[in-house]
Amino acid sequence: MRPYHLLAALGLTLCVSSAALAQTPTPATNAAPYPVSRVTLVTHSSPGGGTDVFLRNLNKHLAGVLKTNLAVENIRGGSGATAVSHVAKGTPNGSIFYGTTPTYIQTTLLSKPPVGYDGLDPMLIVFIDPEVIYTRTESPFKSLSDVVAHAKANPGKSRWGAANPASLERIGMEKLARAGGVKVPIVSHEGGGDLMIGVLNGTYDIGIGEMQELQGQLEAGKIRLLATLSEQRLASLPQLATAKEQGLNVVIRKFRGIASPKGMPDAIAKTWEDAVRKVVALPAYKAEYTKDHLTPMVLGREAARKFTTEVAQETAVAFKEMGLIK
Repeated sequence: MRPYHLLAALGLTLCVSSAALAQTPTPATNAAPYPVSRVTLVTHSSPGGGTDVFLRNLNKHLAGVLKTNLAVENIRGGSGATAVSHVAKGTPNGSIFYGTTPTYIQTTLLSKPPVGYDGLDPMLIVFIDPEVIYTRTESPFKSLSDVVAHAKANPGKSRWGAANPASLERIGMEKLARAGGVKVPIVSHEGGGDLMIGVLNGTYDIGIGEMQELQGQLEAGKIRLLATLSEQRLASLPQLATAKEQGLNVVIRKFRGIASPKGMPDAIAKTWEDAVRKVVALPAYKAEYTKDHLTPMVLGREAARKFTTEVAQETAVAFKEMGLIK
């Protein structure tokens, strides 16, 4: 073969190899002691959605620690019920998991699907995704106390904005109103974008959302943060007081975790817990999730089960108070 033919063939081989690598799941770096060679993490979130991004970012750092191949599968439908049912039918050998958020609890309570959140076994809680209260920069409100005082002094004139009626954000606003002893119309929206417009144009005194969706307007100086509804102040925003610190005992626990089909061995769950604890401590991963204002809260299997049960009970109580369920 002539030299230039040899080079062309070599170049073609390298291109094909690179294309093949680009289409494979996140690779393990070493031979796999893990019981299966490929793990699928299922989410109801669309590509680019919050849980999808959470799982894909986690996978990048986790594959080498678990020493197996990880891939994300997006299964839409039924507000998460289709994805939950798919995972529940999976083999409990460590090959398939579901990326959990409060959505799978809310869907179960509201629509009672054939397979609910309790059809899976919570294996890990990884992060708390904090909800924050915000107002437009031009508003007179500098704290939650200012907002509550205004609502009390001006009955019928305050309006607060939130996401859809069954959302964790709406629950948070309802709890704030009760904690403050005020009756305020809380207007629901399909998404954070419409809510943001209402806050910016002064239709609503305050809104509620996740830091990721507020970051652009915050950096542009269009909004001011008033409180976080987390248990403690955020490490990335230490100057932002909690609602509890401002006299309103409201904590919203929006979490991101992982659940398995029932019957999976404890040994596999412990392998995941140990691996995730290592990954969360990695500087490269820490830089990623800190940028998104996610708060690590790694809970292993037993603690995750207890945590999920508590959140489900809290959500059921909130839905009953809001008249959404009996």
